Amino acid sequence: MAIAGCSSKPGGYYRDDGPGGRPPVDLDKVADAQPRVEPLNPGANNPYAALGKKYTPYRSLKPHRERGLASWYGRRFHGKRTASGERYDMYAMTAAHTILPIPSYARVTHLGNGRSVIVRINDRGPFRTDRIIDLSYAAAHRLGVVQAGSARVEVEAILPGKTSAAGEPESPREPLRPRPA
Repeated sequence: MAIAGCSSKPGGYYRDDGPGGRPPVDLDKVADAQPRVEPLNPGANNPYAALGKKYTPYRSLKPHRERGLASWYGRRFHGKRTASGERYDMYAMTAAHTILPIPSYARVTHLGNGRSVIVRINDRGPFRTDRIIDLSYAAAHRLGVVQAGSARVEVEAILPGKTSAAGEPESPREPLRPRPA
């Protein structure tokens, strides 16, 4: 499993982890992921440990909403296997999350500028305690996160066939994580 977003920097990205020489010209036109029913990957949803911390992913689709810091990962992981077994494509609308099921979908909203994208969760991470999601380069670009390297976001699970999961009546909400210092 690739460990994404492990930079010790507070924002920005590793010098060699940018988009590379020629990113696709139409990154603004990369479509959101299209939520659909998919069988969950049993191996990718088992409990695991990373960097000394234990994680228990959801083993079914369920409501989930949280706020915190998003970061992104790019060229250093491009083409490498994700936790789902797929190859990471930094120009696809995907993301890594520690506990959302693989595969699943989430709406990520940049709290500073209101931009929103839908990503497909197909990897695990980030494993820094101050981050809640690692976005693909394309998703980070569409949200306006690339230059800063990180941004405050809201992550909301999407159940296929519904606009949002956390907004459904009587659905539990995950506690909002405190803002990093």
